[in-house]
Amino acid sequence: MALTGVEIFKMLPKTNCKKCGQPTCLAFAMKLAQRQASLDQCPDVSEDAKKKLGEASAPPVRPMTIGTGDRAAKLGEETVLFRHEKKFVNPAAIALAIKDTDPDAEISNKIDDVLASEIDRVGQKLRIDAIALMDESGDAGKLEALAKTVAGKAPAVAAIVCTTNPDAAEAALKHFSGKNAVLYGANKDNLEAMAGKAKAAKAILGIAAASLDELADLTEKAKGLGIEDMVIDSGARKAGEILRDNTLIRRGAIKKNIKAVGYPSINFVTRDDSILEALLAGVAIAKYGSIVVVGSAEKWKNLALFSLRQNIYTDPQVPMQVKQDIYKIGEPGPEAPFLVTTNFSLTYFIVSGEVENSKVPARLAVLDSEGLSVLTAWAAGKFTASKIAQFVKESGIENDLKHRELIIPGYVAILSGAIEDKLEGWKITVGPREANALPAFLKSRG
Repeated sequence: MALTGVEIFKMLPKTNCKKCGQPTCLAFAMKLAQRQASLDQCPDVSEDAKKKLGEASAPPVRPMTIGTGDRAAKLGEETVLFRHEKKFVNPAAIALAIKDTDPDAEISNKIDDVLASEIDRVGQKLRIDAIALMDESGDAGKLEALAKTVAGKAPAVAAIVCTTNPDAAEAALKHFSGKNAVLYGANKDNLEAMAGKAKAAKAILGIAAASLDELADLTEKAKGLGIEDMVIDSGARKAGEILRDNTLIRRGAIKKNIKAVGYPSINFVTRDDSILEALLAGVAIAKYGSIVVVGSAEKWKNLALFSLRQNIYTDPQVPMQVKQDIYKIGEPGPEAPFLVTTNFSLTYFIVSGEVENSKVPARLAVLDSEGLSVLTAWAAGKFTASKIAQFVKESGIENDLKHRELIIPGYVAILSGAIEDKLEGWKITVGPREANALPAFLKSRG
């Protein structure tokens, strides 16, 4: 059972040093109990307390990372069943399956698909995170050849080596040494050998079970063999099975504190029908899949899955926002229009997109409104004449402009007079109420 805040507090230094970022040791203990802090944030905790508290303060789904560097993907670390309770932490990693029986040209094209999959959506970089190397041939040499090709052409992409053959696993894994690869395919018949190969390569072990009962048994045995990091597969392949098993795994880890299933899950949803595959992948992403393996990477499918994943893994309690700054759109000169809006991500990207569509170079001032849209920020007192005027004065924008004109959103036309009073010498122009009217508005100004 998880420890209470008071029980944790008894094992802390009780110095109230604030090094952890909390005002008191009791406050830090409460954060630990709620799994909102990490024990390593306390530099003075004793080794004995670390040992006792480590497991109690750890998230119920073990955190781990596949891949390295900028393309690394974090898995697990989840603490809730439903995102509105707090938030989901680490987005599902999407992996593209490549078979060792695929023709060389197809293998090359699929690797290119992964490398070219990145898109920018409301300021976030979204992409396919990993490549799953599938041992379809049963030939260790062919799997190794595929591993060599993937490692050479996409060295920064996380690799998932999928085989039940320990010799093939060893041959393939040597091309991903030190890159937090996953070795998937450990089952009841080969567990000891596969665990040894994973440990030797410092890889995460992927457990391939035929049922939930077998899964729990295999993870316990793997832990007994010295394996700490695992991704788990109950064998579910149909939508209903994925929904059922992923839910039971997450519920068991979080509500029942069953350590045997407290690991990130991996779901294989590959199908010949891309639409069906996209639907199955959507189920896995929406219901607790940590790695979702697909068979193709069409742009339409990527966009659908990336968007779904982004929406689910956005913190519902914190609006998405961009940094307060003055952004150049195009190559604005000293006579270019100067507009202002809030830093709600959707507002910024819609407004900046419409300004860009106008082909009129401009500067867009983005005021920190704590991620609220224009009307909401105005109503909440976050987008006021005083704040806008202060931002403009402190930005130094006057040095870049020959004019003194600020264009404000039409929905807050009521602020124009107050802003003019606070920005001496400036003209305040009321722009359109809707962003889609900006192109015509800007072009009409000559």
